[in-house]
Amino acid sequence: MSEQDIRRVVEAIRVAETKTSGEIFCVVTRASSSYRLVPIAWAALLALFVPLLLIYLTNWPAGMIYLLQLAIFIVAAAILSLPEIRFRIVPKQVLHRRAHLEATRQFLAQGLHLTERRTGVLIFASTAERHAEIVADAGINAKVQAEFWNAVIVEMVAAIKDNRPGDGFVAAVERCGIILAQHFPPGSINRNELPNKVVIM
Repeated sequence: MSEQDIRRVVEAIRVAETKTSGEIFCVVTRASSSYRLVPIAWAALLALFVPLLLIYLTNWPAGMIYLLQLAIFIVAAAILSLPEIRFRIVPKQVLHRRAHLEATRQFLAQGLHLTERRTGVLIFASTAERHAEIVADAGINAKVQAEFWNAVIVEMVAAIKDNRPGDGFVAAVERCGIILAQHFPPGSINRNELPNKVVIM
């Protein structure tokens, strides 16, 4: 997101939180994991099959086959480690699981579980994994169905795919603010328990 987008999202959080005692926080990360071992595993698997072919198709000595196997492993590991390739060879289930774990970790790291009425809401997106989700604390989750959060995410992702990440996050913040205001109005004292910010990692 651009600096202007970030300012728009922060302002949307500020406005939304004037109408609720809940807290909204946004985190955007470039990647939830480096997945460094995945290219090595694929390269090792590829190199493992090289001797089988060479033993049956050539008369090369074992030392030559070993050197070729080692070279193939090194080259394959280097190529598969390139970011534009690495994230494509990681299984989607692994990508989404890692992103979900990072979302949960950020929810705890940013202190959203420490709000007085357990009404913290994290809007999370991980670019490399192409994953977004909303993590809500127990207080709000007891009153809001998962389908609502999923619908908010679908709208946000659609805007991000349309190259409008700022619009997507602003809309998500506004919808979260509305549902929080319905169930957790501000009350007589509406103190801001967490800073209004977007964390870019």
